Amino acid sequence: MTTVTGPTALITGVGGQDGVYLARHLLSLGYTVVGTTKPGSTSAPGRGAYLDGVDVRPLDQRDKAGFETTLEELHPDEIYNLAGFTSVGASWGQAEVVAETNGLAVLKMLEVLIGFRERHGHAPRFFQPSSSEMFGISDQQPQTEGTPHHPRSPYAATKSFAHHLTVNYRESYGLFASTGTLYNHESPLRPAQFVTRKISRGVAEIALGRRETLTLGNLDIRRDWGFAADYARAMHLMLQLDDPHDFIVATGRSRSLSDLLYVAFATIGLDDPSVYVRQDPALMRPADVVDLYGDPAKAREELDWEPTLSFERIIEHMVLTDIERLRSGVEESPEYLFPT
Repeated sequence: MTTVTGPTALITGVGGQDGVYLARHLLSLGYTVVGTTKPGSTSAPGRGAYLDGVDVRPLDQRDKAGFETTLEELHPDEIYNLAGFTSVGASWGQAEVVAETNGLAVLKMLEVLIGFRERHGHAPRFFQPSSSEMFGISDQQPQTEGTPHHPRSPYAATKSFAHHLTVNYRESYGLFASTGTLYNHESPLRPAQFVTRKISRGVAEIALGRRETLTLGNLDIRRDWGFAADYARAMHLMLQLDDPHDFIVATGRSRSLSDLLYVAFATIGLDDPSVYVRQDPALMRPADVVDLYGDPAKAREELDWEPTLSFERIIEHMVLTDIERLRSGVEESPEYLFPT
């Protein structure tokens, strides 16, 4: 009897927020999922609660030979390149590392795909996550797939480089390579250094009497915030099309950090965040982007994609999850992934 198996997906950076949600989504669809994590990564070991069923392997995304060997062994149908340097603020102090991991690593992957196709007559479909930060100070609100880039950080500049590389290799070499420009997307899996998780954790600690105040930087910035699981679903949909395209993945509405604070504190029954929030000029970025929100019309029309969770529900879910973490002492649990 012949055993019929589903497609195989390779997810680089599977231990990150997006990698976890995407891996679990693909497993639910019958995929064989192989994920890579950076050797020595501190985030990957704690993700075991989320990655049951995933074949997790160490691989630095800058290792061209290692990536090539992995492809020859797996012959994956789809590749989702979710590994990389993800912090906008931290990128100012590690610009060279960011350029290597977010930019040159993508160039190496695309070159490996061309070589793979020359040897085997076909290449896996490739997804590259772009970032709304690429648009920087944009004259166009909301941004669309055709909005020019004006990156305002080392992180944004490297994501723009990788975005244009992916488009260029698709158009020049005929690779099935799609980009998804992802606006801010959150979940309880956000690392602690991101402002949304810093807020949800801080508010949870205030709720439990473990701290009195929360210190932040610029409260006037506005972002288009969505739910990470929704954005992972959009990634998969892009690689199911007949032809590769570029998509904006967003909710279409921006909210200020002050709005986020009000929702977070309202979750624990407090109506005035100003009593608990302090601002520190040292937390301001050298060149911050004031407002960004995207137009998801193309994704809605061509992918039949819509966000499922509201801004308020996302933030409430993050705060309640952090309260449960603090009470139980359990940092990672599948029960934290989705609101009940």
